[in-house]
Amino acid sequence: MSEPRLADLDLAALVEDWLDWDQAAAQIGVTPATVRTMVREHQLAAAVPGAGRRQGVPALFLVDGEPVKGLPGLLTVLHDNGFDDRECIAWIFLDADLPGRPIDALRENRGAEVKRRAQALAF
Repeated sequence: MSEPRLADLDLAALVEDWLDWDQAAAQIGVTPATVRTMVREHQLAAAVPGAGRRQGVPALFLVDGEPVKGLPGLLTVLHDNGFDDRECIAWIFLDADLPGRPIDALRENRGAEVKRRAQALAF
């Protein structure tokens, strides 16, 4: 049996805390429109976590009022590999052969290995 596609995973089960546009904007100190621009420019990723929910940004993507160090570069690599935001979020919150999830490694300033693994997805 094949594994489910990343796009089909239940993001609400993978990611506990989500920020709506206004909450993310307040944490970063910008407008909700700027948060949308940050998503469009792959500095952040956003998705609808489940049925009946509104689009949001995973709360763990922000630390001290800005995107987690290494997240924008990782999102760019994943998008270059053909991932959409939903797939990026799923990949970042799954345990992908690292000691822990990629989001945990990024938050612990261990992003180099995460980025290498994302780059290897192209092969």
